[in-house]
Amino acid sequence: MKTAAPALTPTTRPLAWCLHLLVIGLLALTAARAVTGEGRPAGWITAASAACGLMYAAGPVLPVIRRSRGAAALWLAAVGACWLVLLALSPDAVWVAFPLYFLQLHLLPSRAALAVVAATTAAAIAGFAAHQQSFHPAMAIGPALGAAVAVAVVWGYQALYRESEHRRRLIEELTSTRADLDAAQHTAGVLAERDRLAREIHDTLAQGLTSIQLLLRAAERALPQTPQDAARYVDQARQAAVDNLAEARRFVAALTPPTLEGTTLAHALERLCTTTSARHRLTARFHLTGEPAPLATAHEVALLRIAQSALANTVRHADATTADVTLSYLGDHVALDIVDDGRGFDPQRLPAPDLETGGFGLATMRARAQSLGGTLTVESTPGHGTALAAQLPLTPPAESEPEARP
Repeated sequence: MKTAAPALTPTTRPLAWCLHLLVIGLLALTAARAVTGEGRPAGWITAASAACGLMYAAGPVLPVIRRSRGAAALWLAAVGACWLVLLALSPDAVWVAFPLYFLQLHLLPSRAALAVVAATTAAAIAGFAAHQQSFHPAMAIGPALGAAVAVAVVWGYQALYRESEHRRRLIEELTSTRADLDAAQHTAGVLAERDRLAREIHDTLAQGLTSIQLLLRAAERALPQTPQDAARYVDQARQAAVDNLAEARRFVAALTPPTLEGTTLAHALERLCTTTSARHRLTARFHLTGEPAPLATAHEVALLRIAQSALANTVRHADATTADVTLSYLGDHVALDIVDDGRGFDPQRLPAPDLETGGFGLATMRARAQSLGGTLTVESTPGHGTALAAQLPLTPPAESEPEARP
C-alpha cells in the first residue's frame, strides 16, 4: 500500500531569493577565480559554471519540481552532476556544496536527504583533496561543518513551521468553536425570548380574549330582555380589552405588569380576585397568611401570571362557583394556592395541547415555577374540584432577574 509523500515545507520568498543569490554568487566566484588564476582550464570551468547555473535556474521556473518529489529528485540529480563536473575542474566549487545541502534537505524526504547530504559532503571533501593531491583532517571540517549547519537550520525551520501550523489550526478551531458558540447562544436567546413571549401571551392576551369572549356571549344572551345587563357586560369586555392592550405593550417592552406597578403582590392578587368576581359568575376570594417578605420582581410576576392563568382556567373549564386564592409566606418559601369547587378533572388524562382548544396553561405555569427553582402541583378529582399549588424559594431581589426581561 503506497502512502503519499509529505508535502514540502513552504519557504518564504526572501529565503528562496537568498539561496538563489548564494548559488549564483558562488558559481560566479568559481568562474572568476578560474579566469584570474593560472594553471586552470578557465574556459571549461566557466562553461561548467554556466551549465550548472542554467540547470539550477530551471528548478524555480518549473512548477512540477515544487509539486512532485520525483521531479525534484531528478532535478537535484542533474544539478549535482553539473556540480561534480565543476568540482572535478576547480577546487573552488567545493563551496557550492553548502547551498546544495539546503536544496537536498528541503526537497527530499528526511532519510533520503540525510544520505544525499552525506554523499555530497564526502564528494566535496574528496574533490578538494584530489585538487590538493593530499588529505588532511582539516579539509573535512569545512564541508562537514557546513552540512551540520544546514541540517540544523533546515530541521529547526521545519519544526518551527510545524509548530506554527499547529498553532494556526488551533486558532482556526478556536475561532470556529467560538462562532458556533455565538450561534448557539444566539439561538438560545431567540428560543428564550420566544418562550417568554409565549408565556406572556398565554397568561395575558389569550386569557383576556377568552374573558372578553365570555362577556360578549353573556351580553348577547342578555339582549333584548335586559339591555342594562348587556351594556354592563359590554363595558366589562371593553375594560378587559383596555387592560390586555396595556399588558401587551408592557411585555413587548419587557416591563413590569401594570397590576404590579406601585403596589404589592398581595394587593395585585386581591384586585385580580375582585375583577374576576365582577366579570364572571365566580366568587374569587383572596387570603394572605404569614409575614410578607420582599420578593424578586421575577417571583412576583411569575406568581401573578400563575394566578391569572389558574383563575382563567377555572372560569373557562371548571364550572365552579367559588375559588380561593391564598398567598402564604412560609419561612424560606412563598406559596400560592388556588382551590375551586368545580367539576374537577383527572390530571393523568389531560388532552394534548391544541392550537384550537388550548391546553397549554398547566405546562406554562409549571415552566414558570421551575425556571425560578420552584414547583407546581395539581390535585384534582372529577366531581370534587381542583387544587393548584405553586411554591417558590424566597430569593433576595438582587439574585434574580425580572421575569419580564428577555
